[in-house]
Amino acid sequence: MASEVHAGQQSVRGWLKATVERFEKAGLYFGHGSTNAYDEAAYLLLHTLHLPLDDLDSVFERRLTSIEVASLEDIVRRRVDERVPAAYLTREAWLGDHRFYVDERVIVPRSFIAELLRDELYPWIDDGQPVVRALDLCTGSGCLAILLALTFPDAEVDATDLSAQALEVATRNVADYGLRDRVHLTHGDLFAGLPGHYDVIVSNPPYVNRPSMENLPPEFQAEPQMALAGGEDGLDIVRALLAQAGAHLNERGILVVEIGHNRDELEQAFPDLPFTWLETSGGDGLVFLLTAADLRR
Repeated sequence: MASEVHAGQQSVRGWLKATVERFEKAGLYFGHGSTNAYDEAAYLLLHTLHLPLDDLDSVFERRLTSIEVASLEDIVRRRVDERVPAAYLTREAWLGDHRFYVDERVIVPRSFIAELLRDELYPWIDDGQPVVRALDLCTGSGCLAILLALTFPDAEVDATDLSAQALEVATRNVADYGLRDRVHLTHGDLFAGLPGHYDVIVSNPPYVNRPSMENLPPEFQAEPQMALAGGEDGLDIVRALLAQAGAHLNERGILVVEIGHNRDELEQAFPDLPFTWLETSGGDGLVFLLTAADLRR
């Protein structure tokens, strides 16, 4: 790497070009906040240099110090040689404009539900339907619970996870957002120990099927496997959710669940449920919505 840097005169531009080439040559897998070598290289470079993430053009010609070069060499080496996801290297992940602390105790946040919350789940939730209680199941880092609280400022939000370690990370994020009075974290299995009913329940549960788990790229193998594995067909947790959610929703409540690429399997398993598939940047077959009435028929 050092020879490539010297060729680029140790500028940000030279480092970015050399790093992109190295990422592409190494055959890295992207999917933890970026989708290609250029975007990930730019992010790691700017983060490591403590430069604004949204203003790359203005720093292209900036010369690097020897200390900065050493820091960049270390983080690029770990990304390439150890295949550590970028979010674990920087200890942060972004959902839209919101930053969350992450480490190896949680999967890297990447839920399409975050997109849907930007529009306050409209038209399924409207001005005449206040959200006063919300729930995030399999909360992991707590990101969706926090976004629920920010989206619906009058709501009390419960969030659960089976991993005590994940909840340690969620506790930090809830505190960082100043939401300890409204976001309540619970260590438990789905609805266990949760009293009352909710206006909105969201979940991004483990949904990777067994064949896919056996062929995960190294970057995904670095994440907690219990947060990914969804059983033979990827639907073990989803089945439990569907069996229990109706009893925990208010009369006009809704359930929103992300299931990856398991739409066909889900519809075959539950042919009588009228799933509504929500449009996201990834397509319209990744997140479904059911009303309390749908679940109780």
